[in-house]
Amino acid sequence: MNEQSRLKELYRYNILDTKPEVELDELAEIASIICNTPISLISMVDKKRTWHKSKYGFDVEEVLRGDSFCQHALHNSKEVLVVEDAQLDEKFSKSPFTKGNNAIRFYAGAPLVTPNGYVLGTLCVVDTQPKTISEVQKKALQILSKKAMEYLNSRKLILLQNSNIELNAHKLKKLTDLAPCIIYQLQMSEKGKMKFDFLSAGINSALPYFSAKVKKESPEFFFDYIHPDDLPYVKQSIIESTTALTEWHIAYRVKISDNKTEWHLARALPEKTKEKTVIWYGTIQNITSIIEYEKAMEQIMFDISHVLRRPVANLLGLTTMIENEKFNEINFKEYVGYIKTVSDELDNFIKKLNQTYRQKNKKIIGYNSNLPLAGKK
Repeated sequence: MNEQSRLKELYRYNILDTKPEVELDELAEIASIICNTPISLISMVDKKRTWHKSKYGFDVEEVLRGDSFCQHALHNSKEVLVVEDAQLDEKFSKSPFTKGNNAIRFYAGAPLVTPNGYVLGTLCVVDTQPKTISEVQKKALQILSKKAMEYLNSRKLILLQNSNIELNAHKLKKLTDLAPCIIYQLQMSEKGKMKFDFLSAGINSALPYFSAKVKKESPEFFFDYIHPDDLPYVKQSIIESTTALTEWHIAYRVKISDNKTEWHLARALPEKTKEKTVIWYGTIQNITSIIEYEKAMEQIMFDISHVLRRPVANLLGLTTMIENEKFNEINFKEYVGYIKTVSDELDNFIKKLNQTYRQKNKKIIGYNSNLPLAGKK
């Protein structure tokens, strides 16, 4: 047996120095009843000690490994170790536990064997009187030790799952905190009372002037900062989504100061619980730069359709005249001059247009031309 591997297996169970657990305590007590002994233990053999997870009729928390009976059961995972009279056995006769009043005389321990074949310790029964044990009682101890291991294996799996859940929750929180938007889960009662179950750290960048406590405990405060012209439409959209349980998707203006507004895009999927509370899972994103981008694109299209119309019309007129004109050196130079003038006009405008576009483009973070803006249907 590889002792280092066995100890690593023991530590994976995270059982050492934990509080008593009823399920294991009861198995130890049943062992004493079956074998008619005053003491029973579920023990784990550590590197330098034997620690007692369950104790029936015995108050000692742990003993030195060199003095324990259980250490001798580690090398035979299929047999119950039986010591009928410890004072007559060379292995145990010098142990401090076999001397004095209430000295241990009888011991029987069934190994606690992991699925990988390692022995963690024993489920054992102890008496202060020499005695024998029947094959039926040995079989009962083995069954109880298997039941104890089934419990320990289930316990280990639950601890692992809880650890994975905590780790994933920690990772998810990091992701949500770094997201460039507000991620939230909100409860809405039948009477319309709202409460945030979760609010990501994105709220601190989107609305940095409010404390997290106020934001989480008083979701209604958001209504105070929605532009008055957009507020009725926003409230109506919430009612419609809550009633029909359809996706909530709306862009609206938020007052930052008397002279400044921002555009926010809110999305959520409402879900009704058995208690008739509606849970909203959603996001709120600052889309001011997107709106500005759309406005810039509208201006560019306007400039193209209106400002370019005159020089383009002039060029078209010149080409028509050139097609019908009989050229001589004088009128040819005259037409070239007209074309150059119109071309220079177009070139200057295109340069200005390109410069304006680049300045607007620096603010772009995304683009969506189908946003449902508050007040627009």
